[in-house]
Amino acid sequence: MKTGVVVIGRNEGERLVACLRSLRSSQYPIVYADSGSTDGSVERAASMGAEVTILDRASPFTAARARNAGLARLNELWPNLQYIQFVDGDCVVVGDWLDAASSFLDKHDDVAVVCGRRREKNPQSTIYNWLCDMEWDTPVGQSKACGGDALMRAAALEETSGFNPTLIAGEEPELCLRLREKGWKVWRLPVDMTLHDANIQHFGQWWKRTRRGGFAYAAVSTLHANSEKRIWHFELQRAIFWGAAFPIAVIALGFFNIAVFGLFLAYPLQIARIAVRRDATNVMSWKFALFMTIAKFAEAAGALQFFASKMLRRRTVLIEYK
Repeated sequence: MKTGVVVIGRNEGERLVACLRSLRSSQYPIVYADSGSTDGSVERAASMGAEVTILDRASPFTAARARNAGLARLNELWPNLQYIQFVDGDCVVVGDWLDAASSFLDKHDDVAVVCGRRREKNPQSTIYNWLCDMEWDTPVGQSKACGGDALMRAAALEETSGFNPTLIAGEEPELCLRLREKGWKVWRLPVDMTLHDANIQHFGQWWKRTRRGGFAYAAVSTLHANSEKRIWHFELQRAIFWGAAFPIAVIALGFFNIAVFGLFLAYPLQIARIAVRRDATNVMSWKFALFMTIAKFAEAAGALQFFASKMLRRRTVLIEYK
């Protein structure tokens, strides 16, 4: 046995069932790491043949902690595995991804992580699901990071001590950064890997998910502020500027000169710039541009939440959108 699978989840319900069902034919050992589910996920996973490990509630739940716990259990039961496939419980593994990814790592000893195309299950059901699908559509070839679904080399994970369990978001890019600093490569293949079920039905859900992204920008870029391979510094600065510093400055100066409020025209101009860069004749380009501009406010809120928590030494908790 060369490859094992770690699935993580928290109250994923039928999404978890679909995830585990998609892995049945692989014949690879599966560990499901549960973070305090109350919907019967533990029992369902066990009934479907997965080895289950339950995270202790005494410590804060994070996806990183769950992945580490699943990996530890997998190594305990199958100690000689070479590759580990990590899958989020709201994803379905498609086609022959596991075989294709394992074959790629077999042929590329310098690659620690290989991932493929994650697609959204119902991208047309809501604008928010469609935005997720656009987010997953990243360039192929050598990459800086992967997402929650990826096949990783066990030796590389051991070398870097796995995921950082203190991060509530952004743990995959953070791990990939540490891997790259040690000389490993991250690779994205031009093949389908998983179907993701975001199931975002409301603006509030999308806002929370985007705010979590801003929190991750701040947490990871701060953690690696001295790294030569700078990560998310530009994204963080852009979010803080457009989502907080610029509007606050305009409002403050506007009390002294009302003409200053005209600077808010920068936002529609920003929307137009993004839309034109994509395809100004396509209405979806304008919708994308609008939400990417609004996203800066959510990201800034998340980043400021991180800095406030750090300054006040508050315990950070998961930002859940489902």
